[in-house]
Amino acid sequence: MFLKIKNIPKVNWSSEKPYNFRPKLSTFFFLCFGLTLFGLGEGLLIVSFTGASPWSVLAQGISLNVNLSIGTITFLISIAVLILWIPLSQKPGMGTIFNALIIALMIDLCIRFVPTPSTYFHQLILAIISVVMVGIGGGIYLVSNLGAGPRDGLMIGLQRVSNLPIAAVRATLEITIVSIGWYLGGTVGIGTLLFAFGIGPCVALGLYLVDKIFN
Repeated sequence: MFLKIKNIPKVNWSSEKPYNFRPKLSTFFFLCFGLTLFGLGEGLLIVSFTGASPWSVLAQGISLNVNLSIGTITFLISIAVLILWIPLSQKPGMGTIFNALIIALMIDLCIRFVPTPSTYFHQLILAIISVVMVGIGGGIYLVSNLGAGPRDGLMIGLQRVSNLPIAAVRATLEITIVSIGWYLGGTVGIGTLLFAFGIGPCVALGLYLVDKIFN
């Protein structure tokens, strides 16, 4: 079952080395495609008005005292998270850099151009779709093996240290972050809970699907 996945699969477009800064075109394409899906899902969850993702809740909490967009704060949080990589022996790659840039950009674009659904039912459907989209996008860009993004690198480092399933590590991480964000004043709703408890299994599902489709 995909919930028991502990390793990132390798496919024909995966980079041989995570610190490759001159990857194949196909590898670079899937990296950007996965990150775009990831960022779009994050932005759509905010637009759904059912509650932001845990990391966006943290960004909202910080934004209460800082006059910056959520996307900009998300980028700054990514930089801060990279510092936590040091004790976990994680190293940044091309994927790390593009993760911080593309996700922050997609969040701001969604907030600016995508309207919120008029009914709560459709808002909830959008929230569910956004969580699945983040998971699938995360699976695609992780398989590209060009270096994990700040948050996923933290997830991978913690998984390696604890030897727990990826789904369990990610869920624990997201629940911790949303608690801090809520304490700082960020908005928490049903969409936040869907993301916190659903992102781990969705990332694992994304990895599983990519492995099955391309292997």
